[in-house]
Amino acid sequence: MRFLITGTAGFIGFHLARRLLDEGHEVTGLDGMSDYYDVRLKETRRDLLCSRNGYHHFAGMLEDRRALDDAAAQANPEVIIHLAAQAGVRYSIEAPQTYVQSNLVGSWNVLELARELRPQHLLLGSTSSIYGANRTVPFSETHKADEPLNLYAATKKGMEAMGWSYAHLFGIPTTTLRFFTVYGPWGRPDMALFKFVSAILAGDPIDVYGHGAMARDFTYIDDLVEALVRLIPIAPGEGNRVTQASVVDTLSDSAPARVVNIANGSPIQLSDFITLVESRLGRKAERNLMPIQPGEMQQTFGDASLLRALTGYAPKMSMELGVAAFVDWYREYYRV
Repeated sequence: MRFLITGTAGFIGFHLARRLLDEGHEVTGLDGMSDYYDVRLKETRRDLLCSRNGYHHFAGMLEDRRALDDAAAQANPEVIIHLAAQAGVRYSIEAPQTYVQSNLVGSWNVLELARELRPQHLLLGSTSSIYGANRTVPFSETHKADEPLNLYAATKKGMEAMGWSYAHLFGIPTTTLRFFTVYGPWGRPDMALFKFVSAILAGDPIDVYGHGAMARDFTYIDDLVEALVRLIPIAPGEGNRVTQASVVDTLSDSAPARVVNIANGSPIQLSDFITLVESRLGRKAERNLMPIQPGEMQQTFGDASLLRALTGYAPKMSMELGVAAFVDWYREYYRV
């Protein structure tokens, strides 16, 4: 098939594009190569993809509709997967305008493109941060998600709402994917695992927010990609409505639209997570205990029942093996 993917130099987009190329698909990627984190890592991911047959790369920000149109003209996509975004909770307090431009204006450009091209399936990458102040766990797709604790989550909620309206107005089959703390090789330097490994190997202290009591539902990158690949052919429609009595399908009665959690379903406390990292590195961390930061959630914990009902699959990588895989990649990539 022919795919257009935004954010292919990013962590998730890179892994997904590689998997689709392995399966013989044509992939056109668009990435703005923003400097939110080390651009050299993004350049390496991009260059690895560009060395593959069937991959075409375009440089451009989501806000640049002409760049998006150029990529789409090359791709002639049957499926559009929108993963590019300005990520990060804390940075959304420092630079809110970048979130509005990328996650709202940029996502609207993608939706307008989909309205014109009418792909077989549009998939939108969202986040577990959208559950915000919700205290009921595990988080189900049907739970209240209109109390975002930070602007990042708010802009993702806006993208979800725009996506639903376009699905309703223009009949675009749309699946919104709520990712839960994705980690693994080639991960983002602003994420906790990357920062912990880097600091511990350098002999530097690590900042432990929430005094280590926060909990996160970590999802290994290969698990997330497997779930995504299985969801691609399941474009929302009456023909694939889930009928299991124990599972509530989010397929709308008013639009070909669905929301799906991609979560491991096994949250771990931050202090225990750090202990796993220490064990793999063979070194103890100097822990700088700090209060929870503004905009942070106390815990994330996702219910993957709908994903399992739709695809027969749910994330399963253990934290021990996932952390080990990341540490091994980090040591090899940075030669430490």
